[in-house]
Amino acid sequence: MQTIRLGRTNIAVSRSGFGAIPIQRISFDEAKALLRRAYEGGINFFDTAHGYTDSEEKIGNALSDVRDKIVIATKSPSRTREGVMQDIETSLTRLKTDYIDILQTHNPDFVPQPGGEDGIYDALSEAKAQGKIRHIGLSNHRLPIALAAVESNLYDTIQFPLNYLSSEKDLQLIEKCRQRDMGVIAMKALSGGLITKAAPTFAFLRQYDNVVPIWGIETIAQIDEFLNLEQNPPVLDEAMQKIIEHDRKELSGNFCRGCGYCLPCPVEIPINMAARMNLAMRRMVTQRFLTDEWKAKMERIADCTECGQCKERCPYDLDIPDLLKRQLVQYREFCAKHA
Repeated sequence: MQTIRLGRTNIAVSRSGFGAIPIQRISFDEAKALLRRAYEGGINFFDTAHGYTDSEEKIGNALSDVRDKIVIATKSPSRTREGVMQDIETSLTRLKTDYIDILQTHNPDFVPQPGGEDGIYDALSEAKAQGKIRHIGLSNHRLPIALAAVESNLYDTIQFPLNYLSSEKDLQLIEKCRQRDMGVIAMKALSGGLITKAAPTFAFLRQYDNVVPIWGIETIAQIDEFLNLEQNPPVLDEAMQKIIEHDRKELSGNFCRGCGYCLPCPVEIPINMAARMNLAMRRMVTQRFLTDEWKAKMERIADCTECGQCKERCPYDLDIPDLLKRQLVQYREFCAKHA
């Protein structure tokens, strides 16, 4: 497994990282088998978060015996000093470790600074001085926030959505991080499942020798696919470029990336899937969305109160209520054709 230096952290991480959001959906035994397969295949970088339900616990359960051989990044969503300090203690317990390699503040709508009234950065600095965390990072979906974090020179790493659907402005973040010697962690490398072929986005991101993508992995077949890609890295050739250009054309414009920051919804609309249903049904396995369960979930859109909470939370400034209404119309039409 090839490794890269993760910026000023000087940590050598595997060029493919393990994104641990999906292991929330599987059992502890399944997660252990999956995480061990990744580790034994050469992956040493595992990214999780305080808010990913039992993801941290599953990593601790599976990998605590090889703690000195792996790199763990996790995140705190808290917006107070006390909350951050408590999140760190909770993460240490869940992960069965006495230190966290990279602690990231999780998707703030501002860049925490030393001496700030919120106390976030000061808490991170204190935890670092205590040896509980080793490096300070920031994870975000908003380009202006990510750029401001780079300019602040306060953070060792930036985590940001990056793949071949990214805009040129998004991709410029990579070079700005290189100039500041900041590590770049690429989330949403498969754009929340809308990119259905791993090889092209793998090859695309492999162009950048300061970027480590964290692949969201849920099954043995998925981890084996990425381990095989590592053993035989695909080339960004003309055939790959054609796939990329086709997807860029089909997915151009504003669309839901499925990040989930709009949730929870007061009327329990599964916004992060419902808002991109038309795309999902074209690009994923259609039948999975034609069940009675999904029909009932989509009909919740008719109960939308337009409270505006989802719009306020969306890092991409989407008009989510309007998007949902249009998705419901298209979904009903599709279901009628396939009745």
